[in-house]
Amino acid sequence: MAAPIAALLPAPRPPADGDAVSVLPMLFVPEACQWLSTTTGRVALEGYSWMQAVHWVAGYGLYVPRRHRSHGPRALGPTTVRVAQELAQLSPCRPGIEYLVRRTGLSERTVEYHLGMLREAGLLAYVVRGTRIRGAAAQASEFALMVPPEFDAALGIRTVLRDDTAPEYTRAPCGIAEAGRELMAKLGRKAARKVRKSRSRTALKSGSKASVKGARKGAQQQPVTGVSGQVRCTPMQGGTSAGSSAGGTYSPPENKLANGEAKSPTPKKSTKRAGGRRKPTKVGRRFQLARELIQELDWLRGCSVPRISWVARDVADAGWTVTDVLAWLHLRGEVTKVRRGSGLLAVLLANAENVLDTPAKRSAAIEQWRGAQEAARRHRVEQVRARTERYDGDWTGPTSYRVQQEVAAAFAKVREVVNGGRPVLTDHQDVVSAAEPLPAGLGVQGLQDDEIVQTRNDARQRLMMGDTSPITLAVHTLGREEAEQLYGPALVRRGLQLAYGARSTLMTYGRR
Repeated sequence: MAAPIAALLPAPRPPADGDAVSVLPMLFVPEACQWLSTTTGRVALEGYSWMQAVHWVAGYGLYVPRRHRSHGPRALGPTTVRVAQELAQLSPCRPGIEYLVRRTGLSERTVEYHLGMLREAGLLAYVVRGTRIRGAAAQASEFALMVPPEFDAALGIRTVLRDDTAPEYTRAPCGIAEAGRELMAKLGRKAARKVRKSRSRTALKSGSKASVKGARKGAQQQPVTGVSGQVRCTPMQGGTSAGSSAGGTYSPPENKLANGEAKSPTPKKSTKRAGGRRKPTKVGRRFQLARELIQELDWLRGCSVPRISWVARDVADAGWTVTDVLAWLHLRGEVTKVRRGSGLLAVLLANAENVLDTPAKRSAAIEQWRGAQEAARRHRVEQVRARTERYDGDWTGPTSYRVQQEVAAAFAKVREVVNGGRPVLTDHQDVVSAAEPLPAGLGVQGLQDDEIVQTRNDARQRLMMGDTSPITLAVHTLGREEAEQLYGPALVRRGLQLAYGARSTLMTYGRR
């Protein structure tokens, strides 16, 4: 048969001052009832009255943690009271773990332990629970300072609900029993005092030993003076003075005293740096270089500054600037496709501080990088200028088809003169109108063998340059059979394939 629940709960420890209360229940609030909407306690009106309830629970040992672990605090003690003092000063009570760690000097785990104990004892209730979302700032939890109903019952505190529509946790105290006034006064005195961090015995022993040694050393080195025990100061001007065994004390006149304008022989060292800024540390230089690299390199946008500072730690410790890093990246080659910026930067900066290990080498790399930047800038200027002259020029082509043929013929004559008197076929001569009469004797029969060889060589050379106009013109004017007799079947087939492929959107031509 299972033991009753009351037998499993530990008995409360007696208070140190010998006082007792009429009711000493064991406090434990499950996790489902640790919210403001589900709690059975009432909200404390201010931090002072809440600290009275904290001291009552901690002083009488009414709460014992129900954790089946071998670590963590065993009960509410002075450390819990210190955490509660920090919470009582906040309005609204929204403390972050880092804030409590900084204020109390405890570890994060210890602060979390004591916050959980205050919630389980019914002294805290969640209003809004904090969140930790990846990629977003962490939100701290907001608590309500609660007074357990056992506290009101033990001290005979009467509460009233002033508004019938308000929730139960808004009950306000309206009186107290005569038997609980003395204990309430003692709890008030405890709440008014501040619980501070106690010094360890080792620190106390070391401090006492240092004070004793200092007193002995001062007693041994104390100089013997002729001034009596009554006179401790030297008079600044003439007048009545106390007597001494060493004779009268000389007091210089006021015109011999310093006016405060002269420089001190031992001037104070200024704590300010030259230029008003502190010299960055090693870690500061790493973070500064990482921020500059993220701003300069497009493929590093969005990367974490701490990660980039860790990747570039070697070059930053070697004294490299962002210009030195950009020059080194230019020597390594241009980047076309980037999957992970920090990983690529780690590969590119590998052993860079050993290759460019002197300022002279880094200066030469910077000059080469700047020369390449200037050449690229000039190339872009020339491209923009050529595009502007091509599309935004003053001269516009004729709209009439016949005028366009005359212009094409004129340009053909100019090309013929430049080519040494031989006719040069262009793309405008690919198609000949069917109505245009052909000259008599046109065909392969009227050509000599050396002329056919020369014609095939010219067509082959122009075909290698991407110009198919001689073959297409021969096919349209003479027919496929005559064109194959003139240029050969293989050359005609290749030229027609290139001509048909040029009209397709799936094929592009260009020069290497």
